[in-house]
Amino acid sequence: MTSRQPSATLPGAATSITGAIALMVAAMLMAPLMDVLSKILSNRHGVSPVTITWTRFAGQALLLLIVILARGGFPALRGRHVGLNLLRGMLVGSAVSIFFIAIKYLPLAEAISIFFVEPLIVLQLSALLLGEKVGWRRNLAALVGFGGALLIIQPTYEVFGPTALLPLATATLFALYLILSRKVGQADGPLVMQFWSGVGGFAVCSAFLLAGSALDVGDLALTVPGNGFAVLWLAVIIVLATVSHLLIIVAFSRAEASILAPFQYVEIVTLTVAGYLVFGEFPSPVKWLGIAIIVGSGLYIFLRERRR
Repeated sequence: MTSRQPSATLPGAATSITGAIALMVAAMLMAPLMDVLSKILSNRHGVSPVTITWTRFAGQALLLLIVILARGGFPALRGRHVGLNLLRGMLVGSAVSIFFIAIKYLPLAEAISIFFVEPLIVLQLSALLLGEKVGWRRNLAALVGFGGALLIIQPTYEVFGPTALLPLATATLFALYLILSRKVGQADGPLVMQFWSGVGGFAVCSAFLLAGSALDVGDLALTVPGNGFAVLWLAVIIVLATVSHLLIIVAFSRAEASILAPFQYVEIVTLTVAGYLVFGEFPSPVKWLGIAIIVGSGLYIFLRERRR
């Protein structure tokens, strides 16, 4: 799982847009690998989901700190919106933690499909928090999209209980993250933004680990990898997370969000294929209908955005 990075549009030639699309697709191919590795670590190596997230953000912050210091020293760490970027990191750290808990139990395709009501939530929050005007057509598309999510959630809830609602919580947190990102804009460079977001994610995951250990909640508690393979997979997750998010930031700096955003649905296809190949998971016909409705609603909203 990854997220869109809203930004101001930069004019450019068709080659720039093509390159941006290529970066976006590459990120959408990389992100599902992170989710697959998280599910493997949780179910086969006994590493708690929050330990995975904590390691991911710690590694991201450390990697970017080394790069930033090498390029400009400590002054390069300064940003105009450090506090807001820390808050962004806390939101995305919470979202990823919840999603990793979800995919420990839920089939990957169902979890990611429910998560992709996120653009529909962003639409509503944009009107509520930013005062943006949302017409009846996009509101209707959002309502239809939520109906598609219910087609997936209802049978999944019967099997997994409240866990089926976790991707919806993830989508809400990511939507808030994106709304805040619109406020922050691109005043700071991508490396600085991702560094401070990594610090924020590390901080909130540390709080989760402390709470999990105190309350004896296994999915939140700190667990130590028991073998070299687990350590290797954690290292791969750090690299995938850092690189994929940087690719998204660069892509959105080169092309309009309305052009790139539909390509995030590549992640549903990739994760569905991965879920089938690695875990033997495959959605039922009713859930495929729900997936189609969610994707269709999201694409319609993006098309309406381009006409504004």
